[in-house]
Amino acid sequence: MAQLIYSVITSLDGYIEDKDGSFDWAAPDEEVHGFINDLERSAGTFLFGRRMYETMKVWETDPSFTADSPILRDYAEIWQAADKIVYSTTLKAVPTRRTRLERTFDAKAIRNLKDSAGCDILIGGPGLAAHAFRAGLVDEIQLFLAPVIVGGGKPALPADVRLELELLEQRRFGSGVVFLRYRVRD
Repeated sequence: MAQLIYSVITSLDGYIEDKDGSFDWAAPDEEVHGFINDLERSAGTFLFGRRMYETMKVWETDPSFTADSPILRDYAEIWQAADKIVYSTTLKAVPTRRTRLERTFDAKAIRNLKDSAGCDILIGGPGLAAHAFRAGLVDEIQLFLAPVIVGGGKPALPADVRLELELLEQRRFGSGVVFLRYRVRD
């Protein structure tokens, strides 16, 4: 059975973007990005909401984005090799390969995917992740805490969910980013 993993870069005060919608402070340096590459290399499927997908599709649609960095090229290959499911009521189509569009989040379909998948499933975007948290589908949380306080914005985690967690791993990077990996306890 595959694990459903929520991985997110967040400010120290728990936001993925600030009040103005900016997340430029969250761009990982090469050390952190290389670590993210290693974590996401084993994923077979990415689940995205519309906004996260529109941010991430650059990994396939803009080759100039990765031209100067072997680490970014590696991530583009990882992203392109995985299947992607995009949840959106407004998108008409998705231009990337190995990508399908779903109109609504279906917890039963995700449970079936977890049961049948041979590789882990990563969920991106706090809105979509909130649905998965509420449905009890998330098995692991990977937090990258950026050394910044933004004072408000879009929260990384849902406010209406309580979970008991077990710390599995922690790591500090030279940039001051701290990685925390938690298992959701039954």
